[in-house]
Amino acid sequence: MNKVQVCVIGCGYWGKNLVRNFAQLGVLAAVCDANKSLAEKASQEYRVPQLSFEEVLKSEIGAVVIATPAVQHFELTKRALEAGKHVFVEKPLALDVKEAQVLCQIAADVNRTLMVGHLLQYHPAFLALKELVTKGTLGKLQYIYSNRLNLGKFRNEENILWSFAPHDISMILGLVGELPETVYATGACHLNHQIQDVTTTHMTFHNGIQAHIFVSWLHPYKEQKLVVVGDGGMAVFDDSLPWDEKLKIYPHKVTWIDGVPQAQKADSIEVDLEVAEPLKLECEHFIESIENSVKPRTDGQEGLRVLQVLDASQESLHSHKTIELKKEVIPYFVHDTSFVDDGCQIGRGTKIWHFSHILKGTTIGENCIIGQNVMIGSDVIVGNNCKIQNNVSLYKGVVLEDGVFCGPSCVFTNVHTPRAEIERKNEFRPTHVERGVTIGANATIVAGNRLGAYCLIGAGAVVTKNVKPHAIIVGNPGNRLAG
Repeated sequence: MNKVQVCVIGCGYWGKNLVRNFAQLGVLAAVCDANKSLAEKASQEYRVPQLSFEEVLKSEIGAVVIATPAVQHFELTKRALEAGKHVFVEKPLALDVKEAQVLCQIAADVNRTLMVGHLLQYHPAFLALKELVTKGTLGKLQYIYSNRLNLGKFRNEENILWSFAPHDISMILGLVGELPETVYATGACHLNHQIQDVTTTHMTFHNGIQAHIFVSWLHPYKEQKLVVVGDGGMAVFDDSLPWDEKLKIYPHKVTWIDGVPQAQKADSIEVDLEVAEPLKLECEHFIESIENSVKPRTDGQEGLRVLQVLDASQESLHSHKTIELKKEVIPYFVHDTSFVDDGCQIGRGTKIWHFSHILKGTTIGENCIIGQNVMIGSDVIVGNNCKIQNNVSLYKGVVLEDGVFCGPSCVFTNVHTPRAEIERKNEFRPTHVERGVTIGANATIVAGNRLGAYCLIGAGAVVTKNVKPHAIIVGNPGNRLAG
């Protein structure tokens, strides 16, 4: 399969870094910038043509990356999506919540990837921190705060909140897993009486977590620090430190002696990280999301949630009041007895019924029915319009295309020779189920086989080899009756 080709629109301050990374990935097809000298420089350095925006829209290039001033994001993204392009737009997604909602709807209507450049969601240190939170290493989260401070870069078109805080909001929402209930922001204007140079934003969440973000471009030194406090430990992501010190766990404890809390401090633990350029990882994720037809980690909806917090913060700055956010409407249904881990992608209209568990990294399409006591994941892919009946488990390596029916208690395996005392996760075998397949109740699909489109697996059958499209399989071992 040929890799999708990309045009970067905006080759200036930040865009030049995107141009470099997509060129290194071998997918840069063209560059575009209203400043012809910037476009010409990038064109000559990376030996790709420079195009006007109109030429990009009419070209066969499949994806665009928008790194222009924020005021242009909505219009450029809208036109690119309407032209059938996949879009990676730098933060913020737009400057207005309603405009962001429009972009998300267009992306869904034209079935194109919309990704927002919240870079730190791809930083190895933040990904490791999020895993610590997910595993419960820090216990129950209590408080999160982030400092993003520097001297400059000063802007006249947006305040410090919109310039610096989107990254921090994105990280905090990613850790907490929900929008805050209330937002209160304060700030001060020193260089320009209409543009805040310093802001502090306070957030409270339904689950009891609180957070604040302190951003400033009038600070004597650079600081980029995220602190996460749980009842079982603390962690600090300090991006200004060397890689071997960027993420530390502080396993401090608080004990009560005679009714008085006492701190029991412990030595910090440095978390091993894979050294990698976050921007390169972000660019790779965009390409992989397109090629694998999965929602990116920072998709349009994630960008919209960040924008909702920014908008509420801005309103609070002007009104000096606490702003209540409207409760987020989840576009799919999850029964109260079921669990959906963070990091899942679930499509609109899907229903997940009683006592089911969707593990981290799983992708489920639109309008699916997930029955009772179903386990899916991790990293399983389920297409659109699938029905998975009661008591089914889909393990890592299973891919269901659109319109697959899994009957009650049908079984998917993942290794051929499992042993309780021997770790064999590196021996998982993929099982690919093509479009429209029907699998009967209590059937067993042995790992490593492919089920052809619209084949039918009879109730109780055991599939031990590949099945051709439209075939009917019955018995143990499964035999082909027709097709």
